[in-house]
Amino acid sequence: MQEFSIKDLESYTGIKAHTIRIWEQRYGLLKPERTDSNIRKYSGKELKVLLNVSMLNNRGHKISEIASMSEDEMIKLVENYATSLHNDDTMIGALKLAMLNFDEGLFNSIVDLRIASQGLEHTYLNVLAPFMHQLGVMWLSNAICPAQEHFISNLIRQKLYTHIDKLGPDLAVHQDRMFVLYLPELEFHELSLIMLNFALRSRGYRTIYLGQSVPIEDLHQVYQRIGDVHFISLFTTQPVSVLLPGYLRKLVDQFSGTGCEFHLTGGVVRGMKSPELGLINVYPDLGLLLNTLVS
Repeated sequence: MQEFSIKDLESYTGIKAHTIRIWEQRYGLLKPERTDSNIRKYSGKELKVLLNVSMLNNRGHKISEIASMSEDEMIKLVENYATSLHNDDTMIGALKLAMLNFDEGLFNSIVDLRIASQGLEHTYLNVLAPFMHQLGVMWLSNAICPAQEHFISNLIRQKLYTHIDKLGPDLAVHQDRMFVLYLPELEFHELSLIMLNFALRSRGYRTIYLGQSVPIEDLHQVYQRIGDVHFISLFTTQPVSVLLPGYLRKLVDQFSGTGCEFHLTGGVVRGMKSPELGLINVYPDLGLLLNTLVS
């Protein structure tokens, strides 16, 4: 059974460890076990309770009121908030519960509601992307298991592909530019790239989606067969910083003198200036990249 430290709970919920201890002692909301050295250890069930408490407290419920609720009452109230309000923090908290419980139904009810009211693109940028960022922090601190991360990532991936399929093949009205979307070698974090594919296609642009871990040589073959294109990539973890200059030099060697352009964003390149403006363009975030390309 997975166990959590009080720091894990703080990371998951955003509630300070000091506050968790007070709620635990004053209201009996949590009942952690203790190690021989008197260190608190919390179960997955207690983590879920604290997530529910956090969301209800953020919606204005007093801790004393929440403490008097049964577990079923808390869960029902949280689900009502998550599926009836357009509050980003509440939805992100409910998505964490969906992940912890492997609850596909809760995930769909939250995400489908938001998409219906504000669209897929807005839902991804304001709810799903911040949620995945928080999961990344939890992953690094071992606060979630691989199965939970795979479960929720695949649900998001399915949702994105479903909406791309709904667009159909004949939406391209802008014939002046072709966008080729790819991830560099050993890079597998593709959800935001799939989202960009949807955003471009929904605006009537032609796209080719190459996906994960694509060598530069393959990109050059695309150029040889199609001609000048705009390559788009997200550098989330790759290439590692020590290899990044060499990767960019190789792009310059392969594509200098062509009409191709590269548009890059992600944690690896965040903060750096465009090294070859016109050929290689770097953006601080996904939204700015998209707005620049389709302005």
